[in-house]
Amino acid sequence: MSVIRTPSASPSTARAINDRLALDLLQREGSLTAAQLKTLTGLSRPTIADLVERLQDAGLISIVGEAGAERRGPNAKLYGIVAERAYLAGLDVRTHGMAVSVADLLGQTRAKASVPFDLDVDTDVAVERAIALLAATTAEAGATTLNTIAVGAPGLVDPATGGLRPAGGLPAWHGKLVVELRRRLGVPVLLENEVNLAAAAEQRLGAARDRDTFVLLWLGFGVGAAVVLDGSLRRGASGGAGEIGFLPTLGPGRLPTATDCDGGFHTLAGSAAICELARENGIPASSADNAAAAAAAVKHAIETSSERFLEIVAERIAIGAAAVTAVLDPGCVVLGGEIGRAGGDALAAGVSRRLAEISPLRTEVRAGTVGGGAVLEGAVLTAMGAAQDALFTPGSD
Repeated sequence: MSVIRTPSASPSTARAINDRLALDLLQREGSLTAAQLKTLTGLSRPTIADLVERLQDAGLISIVGEAGAERRGPNAKLYGIVAERAYLAGLDVRTHGMAVSVADLLGQTRAKASVPFDLDVDTDVAVERAIALLAATTAEAGATTLNTIAVGAPGLVDPATGGLRPAGGLPAWHGKLVVELRRRLGVPVLLENEVNLAAAAEQRLGAARDRDTFVLLWLGFGVGAAVVLDGSLRRGASGGAGEIGFLPTLGPGRLPTATDCDGGFHTLAGSAAICELARENGIPASSADNAAAAAAAVKHAIETSSERFLEIVAERIAIGAAAVTAVLDPGCVVLGGEIGRAGGDALAAGVSRRLAEISPLRTEVRAGTVGGGAVLEGAVLTAMGAAQDALFTPGSD
């Protein structure tokens, strides 16, 4: 009988593994002493000493203090990741403007800014203004260069090209901005659907921290969903997983098309539909019919206990949630976007009750908790993960 022998890791590979383990611990736990690193990693004292020296030489960690006056000496030194080792940026690109956040290697925000755009803004003008805003914000953060940029935008991200697929109703400057950032800056520029980034933020910082399987239902100007299964974001074969706005809901004669989601779930739960419903029920709603107007109407309804309006809104959202749960059975649906945040726990409870009536699958409905910057937070987290992967994983021989 033959014996299969698993080759042991080369010394350089073992060092890389140990370095990444230590850096992950420092990222998660904060500053640690060499003795604490030894305890947490299970590595020997000489290995830890070599590891600490390597990481200091690479500029990834530094001495940030001492553990206590009673523990003077080499073992009392506290080591922490050098946050200024790299800077990264998250961009939230919307139909009406762009927001940017520049953070350090630990994801701590150093500067933020935003700029509005008119719907009919010239593509080249918008791109130049967006790039200028990113440059100014980077300088304000005290950085000269960026290591990684993550961009969240509405629409389909083509997995084959890494760019935005042309879609009706979305500004052309979105796609060109990503192209120009990649061409001019020469650093990794990651592009992700905005709702997927919001889900990343909820999973890391918000309502889904205890869930490895859930669906984020985005309720804003448009509607969408992000699918997280077994801890991994699922984008689908063409990058379109979660395009729930196209879900047919209104019956024959009022179906969406491949280029227009009118007649789909968008027509039931998008901001224009919610504003129209609000006015029909005597609730003030701006004629702008945008996400802010719909959110304000929902908030007003909750404050004034407008039960009829809230019941209809919950029922409409439950229709989309029921379709998602029937296919995926995620066990948890998080309501995000401006409307989801405005509705909070009250709206989540209403959707939960209605969903339980129309679906046999037990599904918890939660209100998103990250807040208005969920997409931007998710972009920063995505850029941070990519930057750390590049810097924390030295090449092996």
